[in-house]
Amino acid sequence: MFLQSDRISLSEGNMKLGYIRVSTKEQNEDRQIDALKIDGVEENFMYIDKVSGKNFERQQYEALIKATRPGDIIVIKSLDRLGRNYEEIRDQFKTIANKGVYIHILDTPLLNTDQVLNGGLTMKFISDIILSVLGYVAEQERNNIRQRQAEGISSAKQRGKKFGRPTKITKDFVNLMLGVQNGTLTVSQVCQIMNISRKTFYNYLNKVTSGQQGMA
Repeated sequence: MFLQSDRISLSEGNMKLGYIRVSTKEQNEDRQIDALKIDGVEENFMYIDKVSGKNFERQQYEALIKATRPGDIIVIKSLDRLGRNYEEIRDQFKTIANKGVYIHILDTPLLNTDQVLNGGLTMKFISDIILSVLGYVAEQERNNIRQRQAEGISSAKQRGKKFGRPTKITKDFVNLMLGVQNGTLTVSQVCQIMNISRKTFYNYLNKVTSGQQGMA
């Protein structure tokens, strides 16, 4: 855990801090940690949240924003670590930019504000470009995920796969449940696909998360 009293100098007192998010406690954050280490972020200066991106109540992210100072750099693996839809990405990008903090996105290095700003362009100009283009791209990717899930379900139905209310929890339900947890599906959509009630959904969810029932 990074403590404000531990701030160390990288260049003229500026810090290089990392932010990592995984959607569930079961997902592993090692891939993001390794990528940030390669970029020069010390593990002691990484903030890690293990929560769904459906809302922005993230304790470590909030701690990171409070700890940053003008001139600091926040390093993330991909743009969607800031949010799960265009509105969240836009709002959080603005929050960071308004503090005078640079953003370093490992998956899109040509759009890192710390490098571009050294070329003389203003923070607002770069922020507007990134928010208009990459925020839209991130939202489109989420739509693509939903489409791939829908196509997979449709293909399964065409092969005779039954999606009615199961007597046992199936792998199909677990996969759809993960879609809810990572924000690509809603509970209502899963209930419609599986032909179950919301009460049944949450009963199944409790059984899966508590390990009370195996999968069919």
